[in-house]
Amino acid sequence: MEITTETIKILRDKTGVSIMQCKKALEEAEGDMDKAEVILRKRSGAAADKKADRDLGAGAIGVYVHEGAIGAMVLLSCETDFVSRNPEFPVLAREIAMQVAATNPSYLSDTDIAPEALEAAKAVFQAEVADKPADMQEKILEGKMKSYFQDQVLMNQTYIKDETKTIRDLVTEASQKFGERVEVSKFVRMSARG
Repeated sequence: MEITTETIKILRDKTGVSIMQCKKALEEAEGDMDKAEVILRKRSGAAADKKADRDLGAGAIGVYVHEGAIGAMVLLSCETDFVSRNPEFPVLAREIAMQVAATNPSYLSDTDIAPEALEAAKAVFQAEVADKPADMQEKILEGKMKSYFQDQVLMNQTYIKDETKTIRDLVTEASQKFGERVEVSKFVRMSARG
């Protein structure tokens, strides 16, 4: 399949990734748009992993208030002021703040889950899997734990505006798009509804 400037532009508009990376992904996928998106997502994860140890020295605070009764703030961090001043960066921070307002997560990442909460959930689910075949119990337990905590951990949540992505995917894509480490550092949610 021929790779035209128009197909490269469409992929760039969908992903926000550079034109050269879009062209390379389309070439590798032999012009298949869906395969090219998968290739770019895979590469964005690898690129984000390479940047994981860089220092975060800048950022933006995203704020979202829903009907004056629910509000959320998110600190989205990056490495440089150059990226934090990019108009798309605070928009991403606000999108994540909207997610926090809508879903009320308890934890930022899996490592923030209190050991007591893990043990309590594990005790409940171990009782539920006790009657399952012994060789399947551990895998079923793992699935139940992951499912239970998915909605409580912000980075694991399904993005409310696109069910094909998680918040982790958004942050990883931002790292690739901006060319430096991007991370949700903190979040807070407040509600006047009790």
